[in-house]
Amino acid sequence: MYDVIIIGAGVSGVSCALILGSAQNKEFALDKKIGLIAHQKASSLQNAIFNNAYGIPAGKLGSELLLESLEHLENTYPHVDQILKEKVLKIEGTFENFSITTNKNVYQSKIVVVAIGSGNPFLIKGLEQYIIPHKKALAVKNRIQLQNEDHLVTEGIYVCGTLAGHRSQLTIAAGSGASVAGDILTLWNDGDHAQIHDALGK
Repeated sequence: MYDVIIIGAGVSGVSCALILGSAQNKEFALDKKIGLIAHQKASSLQNAIFNNAYGIPAGKLGSELLLESLEHLENTYPHVDQILKEKVLKIEGTFENFSITTNKNVYQSKIVVVAIGSGNPFLIKGLEQYIIPHKKALAVKNRIQLQNEDHLVTEGIYVCGTLAGHRSQLTIAAGSGASVAGDILTLWNDGDHAQIHDALGK
């Protein structure tokens, strides 16, 4: 049983995983089991080049960033399980008892974070009732999002990145994933607001 499984290893998904992973020494997160299902073939980063993203050198390729971000996660927070080359097909269950079915396995998790893109059609079964037209994309692009309130779709299921209704900008997606992580950490901390910072000298 995972405490949280993140579906998607693009910008918002890895950002969420990095923040959750960084809480490993906090009392409320010591025993938490975190998983990231890292199927990236359809990521919009595959063809991207970045010149306008804060903290990222100009000319950085999205294809490089996809690999480097997972290496960063593995090297810095190896306790976060990376589940590679599996595609999620279905989500079933309720808060604290979700089943996530991939093309290879079935996983159990208390919380699910959906961090895939906003392309149409949406191919994960079990969330169809939450699909709506994307509110911040051109209608001609036929993008979709999951209906949510501040990233929360329904109890125990969060969405981040463009699928949460955000514009397609790397820094917006990263912030969206980090925001979801903060909400989950706060939940684990019995509702007391939690944020994780590293600082020199500590």
